[in-house]
Amino acid sequence: MPEMFVDKFRALVPKYLGRKWSEEDGISYDELEGLLGEHKFQVPQALVEFYHALGGCEDLMEAHDFFWDPDELEIEDGFLLFLDEMDEEANWGFRTEHLAVPDPIVWIRTNTGKQRWQSEESTFSEFVFDMFDWVFNDDENDDDLQD
Repeated sequence: MPEMFVDKFRALVPKYLGRKWSEEDGISYDELEGLLGEHKFQVPQALVEFYHALGGCEDLMEAHDFFWDPDELEIEDGFLLFLDEMDEEANWGFRTEHLAVPDPIVWIRTNTGKQRWQSEESTFSEFVFDMFDWVFNDDENDDDLQD
């Protein structure tokens, strides 16, 4: 299947880290095949390409929240979990019935009080770009509020 998102994900390294993307920032497809091959579920193309582009880049994989390592992905409550909120108050995932969709809608589960899932109303790629923009531009927004 042709790559849809790899170049856009790789472009996040120079945009937010101020350096060129390097091979060490990603995970090779061969290594990913081994890491993901044990799962008994399909992993959406956008998430595979995200790992290929950025799976080795701790500065992005753990920038604010924590993306799960490819071999740690799991299904819980009918969702494939891929991201934990830094204080473990929320998780993000995809509905299992949408795993064949190349760029599925992301859902969030709040873990405080009664657990419930709610749509983020954005695809994985949109969610990632928006999340990193929020994480890396948050200080600028805080400065704007203080002016």
